[in-house]
Amino acid sequence: MTKQILLMTALCTLLTLAGLAQAQQIHLPPSVSQSQGMSSPPVVGTDQVQRQQAIAANEQRQVEIKRDTEKMAELTQELKEYLEKSQQTVMSVDAIKKAEQIEKLAHNVKSKMKQSF
Repeated sequence: MTKQILLMTALCTLLTLAGLAQAQQIHLPPSVSQSQGMSSPPVVGTDQVQRQQAIAANEQRQVEIKRDTEKMAELTQELKEYLEKSQQTVMSVDAIKKAEQIEKLAHNVKSKMKQSF
């Protein structure tokens, strides 16, 4: 008997909640028609959108590769000049940091070149 009362209570609660959900629906006014001077935006297929995104991503990737290689060339030149001037057997911390930056940039360029869109 208590199971039946519990089930009936649950059912009534669900029905009440469903009724409240319907009562809270927002009714929008009918759509306003556009005048003849206003054209609708062009409809673009998903393939075309994906192609445009791929082209944009590829262009961005190429810009990043160029920027990183220019920075790498600059650091390499600085390191070369330092090594030509220095007659020390031990490298300075600055030279080691430049070598690490060159290595990091080279890794980034390599991974970006492997990407394809």
